[in-house]
Amino acid sequence: MRKKISVIGCGFVGATTAQRIAERNLGDVTIIDIIEGVPQGKGLDMYESSPIEGFDSKIIGSNNFADLAGSDVVAITAGLPRKPGMTRDDLLFKNADIVKNIAENVKKYAPNAIVIVTTNPLDVMTQLAVKITEFAPNRVFGMAGILDSARFRAFISMELDISVRDIDAMVLGGHGDDMVPLPRYSTVSGIPITELMDKQTIDRLVERTRKGGGEIVNYLKTGSAYYAPSSAVADMVQAVICDEKRIVPCSAYLSGKYGLSDVYVGVPVKIGSSGIEAIIELKLSDDELSALHKSASIVKENVLKLNT
Repeated sequence: MRKKISVIGCGFVGATTAQRIAERNLGDVTIIDIIEGVPQGKGLDMYESSPIEGFDSKIIGSNNFADLAGSDVVAITAGLPRKPGMTRDDLLFKNADIVKNIAENVKKYAPNAIVIVTTNPLDVMTQLAVKITEFAPNRVFGMAGILDSARFRAFISMELDISVRDIDAMVLGGHGDDMVPLPRYSTVSGIPITELMDKQTIDRLVERTRKGGGEIVNYLKTGSAYYAPSSAVADMVQAVICDEKRIVPCSAYLSGKYGLSDVYVGVPVKIGSSGIEAIIELKLSDDELSALHKSASIVKENVLKLNT
């Protein structure tokens, strides 16, 4: 029996995510959005590309949350995008209302699903989603780490003029300006980038990674990134659907690892068919651990704002 993946939100991130999932033949796709006709039209348009692209995934659009029923994976992409001058945290209260409503419907109609959150501020919205659904934390996690690491990898590729395929990178922490790229754990064919670039260059790439989303927002003016985020979500969906046991960074619930508890923050995890199957605890330097704790403290502050 084919797997069912539902994408909630039919904006640029949601629609591109649905397209990437379908083109990978991961399962049948349901796109849900509150705007009448938009998910239906985009879904039909995508499906009409299937004879050309060669995929057999069925795609339907709906305005009814009841169509979440039977979902194996639900990707939450709905929410207001950033605009120039805005931080991800500026979206806190408006997007919290959206995610709360979505999570209630996921709980009602798709109680057995794995949930992947992309709505900003991502770590806080993921924590809100797990609270509302009351799902086990390993079944609710956030996309950010794969995206942030991909940006770091892209910038390393540009700097060294080498293929992105030979680059691995690791970015921890909250999905915001206080994220923690780890040069020591970022390599080119196994060679640490600290042996290929000087500290000044690495520091510049680290800072660009932290501001990577804002850089795109400033270019677009009226929207935010969606090509790279949708690729990151599709990778996570594939890891679940195909039980790939991937080791990737994502926003996961910590209950003691890294000295942190009761908070969602980006760390390396193993993703398989049951969601997060293990949290990998890296040996961090004092400075790296301090930066991770600082990033987590900002997530906690925003969680508290929602609860007051």
